[in-house]
Amino acid sequence: MTSHAADMRLAARCRAGDLAAFEELYRVHSARLYAVAYRMLGHAEDAEDMLQEIFLLAFRKMASFKGDASLGTWLYRLGVNACLDRLRSKARRNDQHTEWLDDDLPPVHARTDAGGAVLHRLDLERALRELPPGCRAAFLLHDVEGFEHREVATMLGIAEGTSKSQVHKARLRLRSLLGRDTTGGTRA
Repeated sequence: MTSHAADMRLAARCRAGDLAAFEELYRVHSARLYAVAYRMLGHAEDAEDMLQEIFLLAFRKMASFKGDASLGTWLYRLGVNACLDRLRSKARRNDQHTEWLDDDLPPVHARTDAGGAVLHRLDLERALRELPPGCRAAFLLHDVEGFEHREVATMLGIAEGTSKSQVHKARLRLRSLLGRDTTGGTRA
C-alpha cells in the first residue's frame, strides 16, 4: 500500500492531467478492482466494462478525493458503489430474478474427485449472486479481499457495525444456499 503523502501526490498528478499518473493508478489498483467487480457482477464481460467505468469515474471525480481515506479505499468505494448501482438498475429493469438458467440446472452436490472442486466453485458463484447487493459487497470486501470492517464501512458509506452485520448475514445466507449446517458439514 501507499502512504498518505504518496496518495496525495498521485491524486494531484491525476488532477493535473498527467497520463502517467493515471497509468500508475490503473496498474496498482486494476487487478483488485476487477476481482471485486467480477465477484459482484458475476460475469467477466460485465467486470471488464465495470473496470473501465470505475476508472472513468475516477478520472471525472478525482477532484473530490480529499485524502480522508487512502486512494485505494476511495477507488474501492467508487467501484463498489458503481457495481451496486448496476445491480440495482438491472434489478429494476428485470423487476424479478432473471437467472432462469440456474433454475433449470439440477442441484450440484459436493464431490471428492477433481471435478468436485470446480462444481463447488460454481455453487459458490451462484450463491454469491443470490446475496442482496449490500451483503455481497460487504462480504466480498471483508472476507475475500481482506479489508477491515472500518475500511469496508468507509468504502460502502455505512457504519462499521452495519458492515459486521452485513458480513454475518452474508455468511449465514451462503451457508444456507450451499446446503451446509453451522458445523460446516453437508446436509444429506
